[in-house]
Amino acid sequence: MRRWLPLLPTVAILALLIASCSHLQAQDWVRTGTNLGVDRIRIAVADFKPVGQGPQVGELKQAFDKTLFNDLTNAGIFDMVSKSFNPAAAPGSPKEIQLAQWSAAPANAAMVAFGALGVQGGQLTVYGWLFDAKNTEAPQVLGKQYGSTATLEAARLIAHKFADEIIFRLGGGIQGIAETKIYYVSQQSGTKQIWVMDYDGQNAHALVRADGVALSPHVSPDNTRVAFALLNNRGWSIQMYSLVLGRMVAFQQPGGATISPSWSSDGMRLALSSSRSGDPEIYTCNPSGGDLHRITEYRGPDVSPAWNPKTNAQIAWISGRTGLPQLYIMASDGSDVQRMTDGGYATSPAWSPNGQFIAFAWDRKYGPGAPGGQDIYIMDVASKRWIQLTHGEGRNDSPSWSPDGRHLVFQSQRGSQTAIWTMLADGTQLQQLSHGGSGSMPDWSWK
Repeated sequence: MRRWLPLLPTVAILALLIASCSHLQAQDWVRTGTNLGVDRIRIAVADFKPVGQGPQVGELKQAFDKTLFNDLTNAGIFDMVSKSFNPAAAPGSPKEIQLAQWSAAPANAAMVAFGALGVQGGQLTVYGWLFDAKNTEAPQVLGKQYGSTATLEAARLIAHKFADEIIFRLGGGIQGIAETKIYYVSQQSGTKQIWVMDYDGQNAHALVRADGVALSPHVSPDNTRVAFALLNNRGWSIQMYSLVLGRMVAFQQPGGATISPSWSSDGMRLALSSSRSGDPEIYTCNPSGGDLHRITEYRGPDVSPAWNPKTNAQIAWISGRTGLPQLYIMASDGSDVQRMTDGGYATSPAWSPNGQFIAFAWDRKYGPGAPGGQDIYIMDVASKRWIQLTHGEGRNDSPSWSPDGRHLVFQSQRGSQTAIWTMLADGTQLQQLSHGGSGSMPDWSWK
């Protein structure tokens, strides 16, 4: 019997590869090295069996089936069986599934997700199972029951929950991201404001209607507050929006032009850039804006701080102290400063959840007549070796990591339109999420 090993996150594999490969080899090994040495689990997803009649059942089932299949596809850790290869009869319970049909050609599935969906009295009920198609004696890996009000949003949410359960069981014990959100800037309402959408681009809607231009949203680790920068007739400031109360809450302003807020992973501190001393410098403060500490002091702008979420002991940021903006890291008290990039024009650092990598935007050959473009890169912090993930398709900026470390979201200007895109952390499986309204500056929720 073929042995199916737990899948490791993409970035863990990248760490091993980075240690032994040069910059010139990067494009080959990063694209072929995802999950190196580990087979992707081949999984089939049956359309769920409808229970009962009526248009609502069909509508909700269609939304559920599509969302579940897309969630597992987006995970980047499965070999998905095309639904055209599925057996004709969709099983609605363990008694109805014929595993031999799913494990044989053309499906050749190792795992099968299936179940039933029904509506009664305005309530949606979903039964979901995951079976090991190769294990005829004890095939059940997962069995779940879900219930909610019968709405399209509820059907999608239940599909997200079931997908995350499957990903957790088969993906090396790492939580899935199907229930996460992406906060971003949209101009769809006329001025740049803070919007939010599901991780897959669905359910996009305005979150904050601020008095001015709102930029750089950053959600707290407990998903209760969103900090963002605001420009209006009073200048630049940091604002705080409560997701619990649904309104703005007080934040003590440090003075000067204040931008680019960033939460520590314990939610105890914010890092930000303020020109209160005359020159933009990096400061840290508590979530209310108090207990302010200045941690950089050098001529030239210091902006875009990003904490190491693994330890909160380091901060990456962008500094113009040597001329063009470069990527730096330092201890969270401002000591042990290290320059990470060796030229070009760097922006928008984001530290990976495991603390090993920094994603950032970089125009490596910046200057008049230079052939380069602004692309997304990942750098291994320990070795300073980097890999390029995007390749000349528009101007790319503002990367943000998914909480599982397997994906990145970023903005990309292609033609006259700027939109939000996602990709796996090896640069593959690109998808556009936002459409219209100039989506930019995305921030992936922590959970």
